[in-house]
Amino acid sequence: MSLSSSPKLIKGGLVILPPGGNGAPMRTIALQYNPDTLSRSYQVQGTGGDGGGERAQPFRLKGPAVESITIEAEIDATDRLEFPGNNAETVEHGIAPQLAALESLVHPSTDSLQALDALAASGVLEIVPAEAPLVLFVWGRSRIAPVRVTELSITEEAFDAALNPIRARASLGLRVLSTDDVGFRHRGGTLFLNHLRARESLAMRAPGATLQALGIDALP
Repeated sequence: MSLSSSPKLIKGGLVILPPGGNGAPMRTIALQYNPDTLSRSYQVQGTGGDGGGERAQPFRLKGPAVESITIEAEIDATDRLEFPGNNAETVEHGIAPQLAALESLVHPSTDSLQALDALAASGVLEIVPAEAPLVLFVWGRSRIAPVRVTELSITEEAFDAALNPIRARASLGLRVLSTDDVGFRHRGGTLFLNHLRARESLAMRAPGATLQALGIDALP
């Protein structure tokens, strides 16, 4: 018996929960290959500190920063097409099902569209679209955040004889949903607080530095 000391490679991906976030996952989308890079940006939500009025106000954080995430995913059917007998779906459709799963994140379902049309035809004056499913971005155990898909672009790079895509790159833009977006009682708000607590816990593990490391002995 041979033993391997290599750790099991986990994959990043998305979990789609029912609207409101309660209930079993509707779908889980695992990235075929983990991207080499993941970009994050923060838009600070603050007030004061600019000294624009008669009396300058101290800077205050009035809410969580708006966190945006961008990932570039690669999807390739080559490995599966090497064993066509075990991958009939890929032989027939290429990677189109995986691309369609990503595309479903940015479209309402046909059922919901038809329901809205039925309401409009019945004379309902104010029609509120149904709440969308709650999407979770999962990047390891310590990074699970509720998100809204803000951008999706797909570049299909290779095709089979039937013009099914067999290799593609997908760029996915995500905005983390905070308590400002969904409130504290929505499951998305609870998941955001857990996400924030995980970041705070990691920050406590960062090694501290002394004033001497900054080239000073004391603060003025």
